[in-house]
Amino acid sequence: MKEITREILTGERALFHASDLCVQDAIFEDGESPLKESKDIELFGCMFKWKYPLWYCKNIVAKDCKWFDMARAGVWYTDNIFVENAMIEAPKNFRRCKELTLKNVDFFNAQETLWSCDEVTMEHVTAKGDYFAMNSNNMKIHNLKLDGNYSFDGCNNVEIHDSVLLSKDAFWNSDNITVYDSFISGEYLGWNAKNLTLINCTIESLQGMCYIDNLVMKNCKLINTTLAFEYSNVDVEITGNVDSVVNPTSGTIKADQIGTLIMQKDLVDVNKTKIICDVIGEKKDESV
Repeated sequence: MKEITREILTGERALFHASDLCVQDAIFEDGESPLKESKDIELFGCMFKWKYPLWYCKNIVAKDCKWFDMARAGVWYTDNIFVENAMIEAPKNFRRCKELTLKNVDFFNAQETLWSCDEVTMEHVTAKGDYFAMNSNNMKIHNLKLDGNYSFDGCNNVEIHDSVLLSKDAFWNSDNITVYDSFISGEYLGWNAKNLTLINCTIESLQGMCYIDNLVMKNCKLINTTLAFEYSNVDVEITGNVDSVVNPTSGTIKADQIGTLIMQKDLVDVNKTKIICDVIGEKKDESV
């Protein structure tokens, strides 16, 4: 394998179509698409300072690398890439990639990042930015800390563990999402989703978990969560209090206490939902 060490690489397509190459402590700057169409590349301690560094690549290992602000749209259409111990300032990274692994990665501007990717593994990732992971499929995630709205829109087959999501409108239009042992805060959680499962989670949400086809919640806590479950099919087990529940379509809701239960007979068939709760503060059934 050829090696390049401590070089400053400039100009458009500086290493175009490279293969079987190990690059260490190099700086890619002042030139677009330096590694376009490359394959079997190892990158250690490299710095990317300009646009489109890895497009249409295969079999990439990048460790201890940095993507600076102008390294925008950094990794697109690339398959089988492993990124570890990375700092990424640039937005719109990782698009239409397959077999992507991110480990110990910090996204300082994750705006529109991780779109339309497939077979994604993430461990110990932090990200700040809206529209994270739109339309991506087959994701396994551990220890994600996300601060950004509209995350995981349109995703399919996603499994999340031990994470913190501060995200309005998370999981919209998604299918087959399971979240374990995590904290989620954000308005309108999960609208228009199918097969959303939350296990051992703590959730804070205004009008959360509405318009969902097959919502399952097991041993979850709802903090400051109001107007929940509207027009959703539910199998819900809540530990503690729910501030208010409005017009679930069908299923079972089990909770220690419900502050306000709203069931409007002209909007839903109230006989299709079973409420198991010892303490209900207020019931409302007025027509619209």
